Amino acid sequence: MEDWELDFEWLHVQHKVKDAMRRETLPDLNTVLFLIGIQELGRWKKSFTKEEKQDLMHVAVCSLLSNDGYFEFVGRDDDGWPHYRQVVEMPQQSTQQQERLLKINAVRYFKEMDAETSAG
Repeated sequence: MEDWELDFEWLHVQHKVKDAMRRETLPDLNTVLFLIGIQELGRWKKSFTKEEKQDLMHVAVCSLLSNDGYFEFVGRDDDGWPHYRQVVEMPQQSTQQQERLLKINAVRYFKEMDAETSAG
């Protein structure tokens, strides 16, 4: 995906999340990851602890990177939290390269969600 295309698609995701959350500002990558984590967990609480927020973002990263074969879903624990196992070592990347990869996969995630919603 070319940079301009990613910028356009990412902006679309940000607006979609902003509108859904009824916020004034566009969400950053961490906010989008947090929301994907909640979606993957499958339940919402009024508030999450700091540790739960970190865990939700980790779930989102694993879920997104499973598309590229870096992680594999192994199941849910007794509390319903999804767990992943790393199957391929991530190549050395700069923070910008890591963010780009996560944005590409977040865009894919939202497109797949839209396709499921419109098909259902």
